[in-house]
Amino acid sequence: MKLLRKIIKGILIYLAFFGAVALSWSTSFVLMNWIYGKYGRPSSEYIAQLSSVIVGVVILLLLLWVLSKIFRGWERVFYQSIIEGIKRIATGDFNVVLDRNKDYGEYGEIVESINEMASELSRMETMRQDFISNVSHEIQSPLTSIRGFARALQDESLNLGSRRHYLDIIEAESTRLSGLSDNLLKLSALESGSFPFELRPFRLDKQLREIILVSEPQWLDKGIEVEAELEEVELTAVSDLLIQVWTNLLHNSIKFTPQGGNIQIQLRSVDRGVEVEIKDSGIGIAAEDLPRIFERFYKADKARSASRGGSGLGLSLVKKIVEIHHGTVTAASSPGGGSVFIVKLPLGTT
Repeated sequence: MKLLRKIIKGILIYLAFFGAVALSWSTSFVLMNWIYGKYGRPSSEYIAQLSSVIVGVVILLLLLWVLSKIFRGWERVFYQSIIEGIKRIATGDFNVVLDRNKDYGEYGEIVESINEMASELSRMETMRQDFISNVSHEIQSPLTSIRGFARALQDESLNLGSRRHYLDIIEAESTRLSGLSDNLLKLSALESGSFPFELRPFRLDKQLREIILVSEPQWLDKGIEVEAELEEVELTAVSDLLIQVWTNLLHNSIKFTPQGGNIQIQLRSVDRGVEVEIKDSGIGIAAEDLPRIFERFYKADKARSASRGGSGLGLSLVKKIVEIHHGTVTAASSPGGGSVFIVKLPLGTT
């Protein structure tokens, strides 16, 4: 349809041009014959012909100038909506939608690009506002606790036990605030590409075993049984970043697994890569929450997550690190049925 319109438009332009030529030459012929009839024809036929050609060219140029003025005004009206849309976007108004049903001719692709740009900028602005809101909320929560318990400590009548309890809360909230800041900095560095990526080969099974041992006080304190089946695997990747992945996933499993539960960790080779599975017998995740758990600041259970000191950044950091290594991370869960996270990585990252 667009091609047909272009063809018709081209034909009309050519017809208009040849019409202008014919009109100018006809006008020149009539005008010069009137002049010759009134004042006499030149003695040289060459001079007569040249005069007619010059007058015809002048008339043609005048016609083209008039037509250009007419069409320029029409074109300005035609693409005025495009100019106004761009101006609105420049002032921060991203709710711009140019009428797709209107025939913009050769400007159709520009209109479509403007609509796509406005839509993407609107989405990014919404994400920015949500991000600022979430960060403000996450920072405000521990600061409020720290301020409240610091004020309570000024009461000289408090006994030693209460003082220690309040100090423990202040320390825990400070650690939570520090962790939030650290995760935000890591996410920012990863997305900007400024993180120092040092690929090197290492034994992934040894790395997982060390993280399980480091986390031993946490899972022993809850009486959780941890089983590990770790195939001997050498992986080329950024070791420090993957430590963050396994630490976050294991700590999540420990956090949401009740007393006496169990956690199973498996490492196995798959086609041209490795697969790490961390499965727990925890409280699980509702079906409606599962697709969003890797989003920043998303908490499946806001009250329950807050009581456990979570910021909602751990899994988003896990996803980003895995994607940097050209891998995938997936989750399956059901309320009360535990959760399983599976990370797949290629043996070598290029």
